[in-house]
Parts: sequence; C-alpha cells; structure tokens
Amino acid sequence: MDWILRAAAELLATELSEPVDLGGSKRSTVLRCRTGDGGRVIVKAYTGEPEALRCFTAEVAGLSLGLAGPEVLGVSTEIPLLVMADLGDASTLADVLLGSDSKAAGEGLLAWARGLGRLAAASVHRRAEFRQLWARYDKGLPPWDDEPWIAQNASDLLRVLDTAGIAVPLGLCEELALIGTAGAETYPAFTPGDTCPDNNLLTPEGLRLLDFEAACFQSVFLTAAYCRMPFSTCWCVFNLPVGMALEVEEAFRAEIVAAYPALTEDSVWQAGMKRAIAVWTVDATVRLLPRTVQDGPMHRTRRPVPTRRQVLRHRWETASVLEEFPAFAETIRRLLHEVAGGWEAAPLPGYPAFFVPAESQ
Repeated sequence: MDWILRAAAELLATELSEPVDLGGSKRSTVLRCRTGDGGRVIVKAYTGEPEALRCFTAEVAGLSLGLAGPEVLGVSTEIPLLVMADLGDASTLADVLLGSDSKAAGEGLLAWARGLGRLAAASVHRRAEFRQLWARYDKGLPPWDDEPWIAQNASDLLRVLDTAGIAVPLGLCEELALIGTAGAETYPAFTPGDTCPDNNLLTPEGLRLLDFEAACFQSVFLTAAYCRMPFSTCWCVFNLPVGMALEVEEAFRAEIVAAYPALTEDSVWQAGMKRAIAVWTVDATVRLLPRTVQDGPMHRTRRPVPTRRQVLRHRWETASVLEEFPAFAETIRRLLHEVAGGWEAAPLPGYPAFFVPAESQ
C-alpha cells in the first residue's frame, strides 16, 4: 500500500494520506485517499498478470472517452496505476434492489437503463477514438472487442454438455454459429463491460458508472439483454415483477434508437434480443454448470443472494422458449430436465425491494 500511495502522490504532485482499502480484486488494489487540500481521490493499482494489464488498458481507455464514469486525474503506464475522482458513498443499484424501498428500486432500474442507453448512443461514432486510446495505454494485449469469447464459449459448451451427459441435438453447432456475436457487426456501441448492479452508483446528480475493466464495443443487444434476463453475468439476480423487465428494456431502447433508428422495428429488436439471450445463456452454462456439482451462493459476502443452481436454472428457463433456434432450445430443455430436475434448490425468489412480505412493510 505504501508504494502505491507514493507513486500516486508523485503522479498528482500532492500529498496523499489516510488510505482506505475499498476491496479491489485479485487483479487490483483500490484505495480511497485524502489529498493535501482535504479532498479525496480513488487510486487503483493493477498487478502484472496479463488479464490485469488488459483490464488496466480497458479501464483507462474507456474512462478517457469521457462518456461515463469518474474523471481520470492521472495515469502511470509503468506501474500500472490510475487515479480517479471520488464519486462518494452513494447507494448502488444493488443496495436498493436488495433493500425494502420498491419506489427507489424501480427508479434506480430505470435510471440505470436510460443511462446505459444514452452512453451507448453517444458512443457509436467514437470507436476509432477508443482504439487510439487503447493503443496509447497498450500493455501488449488486444482489446476485448477482438477476444473471440462467444465462439470460445460455443466450443466449450459442447465439452460441458458432454461432461453432464447431455446428448447434443442435430443442428446445435450450426445454430450457435448463426447466433454469432448477436449483432456486433451491425449495431456496435460502447459498454463499460460489467454493468452489474453493484457497479452503478445512484447519486444525487444521477447514475454514475464504476468498473471499466472490461470496457469495449459490443452489440447493443448484449447490453440490452441485461434488462430482460436480468443482469446477464451478475450475482445480483432475482425475479422482477411482471412487466418491470419490459419497462426497463424499453427505457434502454428509447435511448439507443437515437443512434440506430432501425431498432424501432420490433422484428429487428426482438431478433437481436433473442440472439443475445442465447449468447449469455451459453456463457452462464459454461461458467456455472461445472460449479453446480456442489451448490453455493453467487457472492461470497453479500446477502441475500441466490445460489448458482437457482441462477442457472432461471437462465435455462428463460432460454428454453427460443424456438427460433430449435436445437438450442431443445438442448436447454434437456438441461432443465436431466440436470436441474435433480437439484434440490428453491425457485429463484424476487428482488427483496419488490417482494417484501406484507407483514414487514
């Protein structure tokens, strides 16, 4: 911590003190520090592991676009290290969804969807600039845009299905290829990458986004699917009230159509959304199914939280009706029957903010 503090102080040409560890991850250390003039900044230092270095480049390049997130105050590519403005201690979207105020939770969801939609719409002509920023802070690793993770997941799915004893229906491989990148070629837009509830601050000034470690340009449908599923890759996954997911999705859509008018066509929108749901369901299956041999919570410390089996079964139930991809839908139904059918896991509950028992309201 001392050397991080010294490096950041030298970068800002000011004294830094009173560091508070905000948790970070295996890839990074995150500190809130007091500056010489009494203000506060966030210092984030990354390890030298390849994935951490790519996260550093993505975060600096993504934040430097200036479209969302905290202001960048200083960057050291040698350490590597990033100093950002401190956005304060506002509640996150996860906090209100897991709380007891349904009004705050509903408003938070809509603010989150509109904010992501505006960000995506504002970014569509800035991909070349993002590439230039990536090159400026490059640590020798390609952008996440160039990572063939969807194709790799499709390949890994076959292995996971074989391990689980699930017979692969005829035509599955062809359908996975058709699902492809869910429209990234036609409708790309910027995303911070990890738009999960705990990375969204609900401040008095509005929504502020955190964590740009996976910043990239991807299909707008992959971002919009977080509204419908909800939260495609996150731990904070519960059921929403009837109609709420659609309202949140339409809030995102209303913003992105400013950049892509073709998305006002329901046929275009629905086709893209269904492909995105398939992409994220494959991702969840590959990531979570091997870890459901023994069930456990989706988050190490947060409570309430669903279990891996609850979330994965919910993903499968959502994807099992994608009849546009019959082999894929049949695969998912086999997983529900032959794998999830043997799980002793309760159905996925609703978000506490919307489903608080009457006696506790």
